[in-house]
Amino acid sequence: MKHLISPLDFSVDELTQLLDLASDIEKNPGKYKEACKGKKIATLFYEPSTRTRLSFEAAMLNLGGSVLGFSSASSSSAAKGESVADTIRIISCYADICAMRHPKEGAPLVASEYSGIPVINAGDGGHQHPTQTLTDLMTIRSLKGRLDNLTIGLCGDLKFGRTVHSLINALVRYQGIKFILISPNELKVPEYIREEVLQANNIEYKEVSKLEEAMPDLDILYMTRVQRERFFNEEDYIRLKDSYILDTGKMNLAKQDMLVLHPLPRVNEISVEVDSDPRAAYFKQVQYGVYVRMALILTLLGIKTD
Repeated sequence: MKHLISPLDFSVDELTQLLDLASDIEKNPGKYKEACKGKKIATLFYEPSTRTRLSFEAAMLNLGGSVLGFSSASSSSAAKGESVADTIRIISCYADICAMRHPKEGAPLVASEYSGIPVINAGDGGHQHPTQTLTDLMTIRSLKGRLDNLTIGLCGDLKFGRTVHSLINALVRYQGIKFILISPNELKVPEYIREEVLQANNIEYKEVSKLEEAMPDLDILYMTRVQRERFFNEEDYIRLKDSYILDTGKMNLAKQDMLVLHPLPRVNEISVEVDSDPRAAYFKQVQYGVYVRMALILTLLGIKTD
């Protein structure tokens, strides 16, 4: 039984197969509409979510399966003190596969150790968000035609941004990847990412504080919001929340074929005037997220279609 806790749980070859399957689902959705008939996914969301939870539910419904679960810790037995280990043992009796989001780093990993069904990490604190990374990879590959030889700008909250941490971990396995890390000093990439991932893999990167400085060199700009829920005090959040706002003026500095990605939700870090720019790919990214989660469900359940 295979789980997805980190993007590194899949080899590069396995990722290629998964993305190929997701692309086939995009082109031939009718072929898969009953692939999971009789199967159930449990969505265990101890933390608020719109896109990720509904994307998993849409993915399973598109495959002909059904959905059960909860959307906050307060509506689960966690409010009574039930452990993650006990919860997953119970859910294993009800469902065939589960997606878990939890505010504590490592909670989905603990669940996988006690689970009788495949567990998908749908985000654990500021640590990892592997299905968003699969979505990002599919978006880049579909729109750029490749996952190698790219200069990628990561902008905003690089300290607490689990989507950023997962994406860096996944992309360092491809040839010719360069990163430009754009953040205020207080929100820089954690030291362990810098040392154990970037430097350990001899990845070229530089850290800058001005978005304008990076724009002309980028093939991909990955914007992130400054996350209010990760801050210990409101003053720091208010001081940093408007550090970077992408607008048409900054877009004029970029290449004509650069892509703008964002894991969403957006607050004000991308001006709505950018939405009409053909390089804005963040809403397409949402649709790719459904295809890639459909492919992931099929893969982890071992379901093959002709």
